Amino acid sequence: MLVPLTREKFHQLIPLIATGPQYKYYWGKFPDFLQRLLISVVAAAIVLLLKVVLQLDFGPIVFFLGLVGALYWLWGPVFWASLQNSKCRRYKYVGFFRGRVLDYWITEQLVGTQETVNNRGDLVIVENREKTINLEIGDQSGFVAEFSAPLRVTHKIINTGQIAEMLVFSNRPDLSRIDEISDVYIPSREIWVSDYPWIRRDFFTGVSRRIGREGRRNNRRPNYRYSDDRYSDDRYSDDSYSDDRYSDERYLDEKYSDDRYPDDKYLDDRYSSNDRYLEDSDPDDRNSDDRYSDDRYREPRRRRPARDYDDDW
Repeated sequence: MLVPLTREKFHQLIPLIATGPQYKYYWGKFPDFLQRLLISVVAAAIVLLLKVVLQLDFGPIVFFLGLVGALYWLWGPVFWASLQNSKCRRYKYVGFFRGRVLDYWITEQLVGTQETVNNRGDLVIVENREKTINLEIGDQSGFVAEFSAPLRVTHKIINTGQIAEMLVFSNRPDLSRIDEISDVYIPSREIWVSDYPWIRRDFFTGVSRRIGREGRRNNRRPNYRYSDDRYSDDRYSDDSYSDDRYSDERYLDEKYSDDRYPDDKYLDDRYSSNDRYLEDSDPDDRNSDDRYSDDRYREPRRRRPARDYDDDW
């Protein structure tokens, strides 16, 4: 599934200024911090050299340059992260893609080399390798994309068939050609597979839930309940269901409400005790079936006079 997004939503998902995770990514490890700190010291020393030794007075400009250079260790990650975001924001169109993990595999990638000397004085080159996870993501339309990121402990719960979401970037309005993809989100496990965190993740999860709700709402069948309100869709609005007699709780089907039986005590002809039935049957025999024998509909038996009985018995 591919859903185009507006430019405004695109700017919210990938802001121009670095976010917290992006700043943390470019902050790096302790060697990276030492490198930026060294650059800051060199920049401050150059400004001090121009100011004191060469006695060049540029007023506030030199002071501002010295302050910026001395604080490079602090604002450096913001600069490089914003520069990275600008490379992604140069695309004209963006879309929300939802597919499934078709396959995944683990590989090792060379991230750097280091030269050292062993105990015998020989030069040894040490290769620094890092394990990466590779994902193959696709959907029913035939679109397939491969994505690689450093392997993390949370990635061990990734499996084939899981839903995967990401952003795709293109310079075509119909998104027929995908030029770049963002980091991948697995909503069922709530994990991210990424190297550089391109997306502002809190906004992305909100977009994912909203698109999911709209998809379920479109697939939901209409509710055919009778009410006084007419349906908004003409296909499901019928005048026969707007009659007042259908809104009454004591609605009876026509086959049970016939003028032939105006009395509330409606009885079927098969089980109604009328005069003809009493003539054909023996009045002394009581009906064995309790369902059809009711004292209300039985003719009262007449008491025989006392003279009919024999006084001797």
